[in-house]
Amino acid sequence: MKYPRHALAAAALLAATALPASAQLKAEVIHWWTSGGESAAAKTLADAYKAQGGLWVDTAVALGEQARSVAINRIAGGNPPTAAQFNTTQQFRDIVDQGYLNNVDAVAQRDGWDKFLPETVLQAIKVKGHYYAAPVDIHNMSWFWFSKAAFKKAGIAEEPKSFDELFADLDKLKAAGLVPLAHGGQPWQDGIVFTAVLAHYGGRDLYLKVFRDRDPKAIMGEDFKKVLLAFKRLQSYTDKGSPGRNWNDATAMLISGRAGVQIMGDWAKGEFAQAKQEAGKDYLCAPGFGPHAPYIIQGDVMVFPKTDKPDQIKAQQLLASVITQPATQVAFSMKKGSIPIRTDVDVSKMDVCAQMGVAAMKDKSRHLANGEIYITPDQNGALQDVLTSYWNRNIPVEKVQKDIVSALRN
Repeated sequence: MKYPRHALAAAALLAATALPASAQLKAEVIHWWTSGGESAAAKTLADAYKAQGGLWVDTAVALGEQARSVAINRIAGGNPPTAAQFNTTQQFRDIVDQGYLNNVDAVAQRDGWDKFLPETVLQAIKVKGHYYAAPVDIHNMSWFWFSKAAFKKAGIAEEPKSFDELFADLDKLKAAGLVPLAHGGQPWQDGIVFTAVLAHYGGRDLYLKVFRDRDPKAIMGEDFKKVLLAFKRLQSYTDKGSPGRNWNDATAMLISGRAGVQIMGDWAKGEFAQAKQEAGKDYLCAPGFGPHAPYIIQGDVMVFPKTDKPDQIKAQQLLASVITQPATQVAFSMKKGSIPIRTDVDVSKMDVCAQMGVAAMKDKSRHLANGEIYITPDQNGALQDVLTSYWNRNIPVEKVQKDIVSALRN
């Protein structure tokens, strides 16, 4: 009897990863999931890995940039972890090119990743025909979060349906003595607010001209100037404690009713869940304005540092498989605030915000890649420097436009 080639490959992989019942595949995982909701989500991965014969060794490092730096230094220094968290962007492209990662082609082919992953995710994890990362989740980085308690105090009956309505509501919150916009003044958070304004105020076409095409004419144009002015206007609604604030502390301001609005990725939902608050009851959410609003796809992946140790290779392959399994995906997303990478899972028990995200992912016309898919980490760093300076200082908008052209220059 003849078997398809992919079936033989799968059988070979299963044979290679088979271990005695008493053996455990030890996986040290570097990640930056350190807030309450994030830690609870990470535990679901550890539990799932343990349930299938593995031992998860947790190395949590606060802040993504710091965690990635630790991972890269460990890899370059010859003491790599089993796996490390990165974002679904070009962040790990350099270490792929330098030969520092193992691919997980066997797992991806056996489990049929091509069949259930969105194209934007595949573009990030598949490099030169090989799978160098296992996708963990899908996030939209620019959700709008609204405190129902704060809105009630300010006399706001429903969430805004446009940027004009958003600004009007921010004014009402300010008049009521509340913090209108809860914001953590860190460069990456400033970048999230900018991305939200560019996508939802500037629109899809301008977003792509800036990030994908890096078009100087568009960046110097009047439409982009209006985006920058709207971005700067939002800064006026933050409080004096904003600079340096962690994102989850900003979310806590909504949870307590002290602030009305936050622009942040859907990982913020994990903090609401930790505080026993329910979407629709205690807070409101919107991935944009209107039923056709762009859905900005971001997420997390695990990469697998180069090793020739058989037990570590097996541990990497098991981890890649466990992470992407349907049950793991649902359990993780319910704690993290993300949505599953798969479309073939039961999401009926997930909250109304997640349901909005799942519905958006079914409409490919709404898909918009996170800007970091299109630009290098160096370009992104330069862009964030420009945006943060503009956010915090009185700089002419025309100079900012010129600086962004320079930051995104090839």
